[in-house]
Amino acid sequence: MVTLLIGKKGSGKTKKLIQLANEAVAASQGNVVVIEKGAKLTYDITSKARLIDTDQYSISGYDMLFGFLSGICAGNYDVTDILIDSTFKICPEAVDGLEVFTKKLQDLSENSEANFVVLISAAEEDIPSELNAVCEKL
Repeated sequence: MVTLLIGKKGSGKTKKLIQLANEAVAASQGNVVVIEKGAKLTYDITSKARLIDTDQYSISGYDMLFGFLSGICAGNYDVTDILIDSTFKICPEAVDGLEVFTKKLQDLSENSEANFVVLISAAEEDIPSELNAVCEKL
């Protein structure tokens, strides 16, 4: 399942993502991965989750991010949840590539049986309505 956390800057998305990550760790029988740009969540996310800074791997753009996520799922069969913070900072294409990315992510979710939470810093009306068909929103 792919879930989008949508809201403008300052609306509490990161706080909700931290809560979801910590809840996923408590409930998961496998591994929980949190992807972020910069190491700002180090003290907020439980150490039982795998925290990955995209800057360490020079990830920029939806194609690179999707390849990275696919590699995580392929290399570790027991990943149950992947949460992505600051998606538009990682992917400067912003809304332009979001629809294709989320459709590919939905396929990856079905094949790997991993749940994805993607944080989107934008007004809900700026997000393509086609995403309603493939994603849940929080």
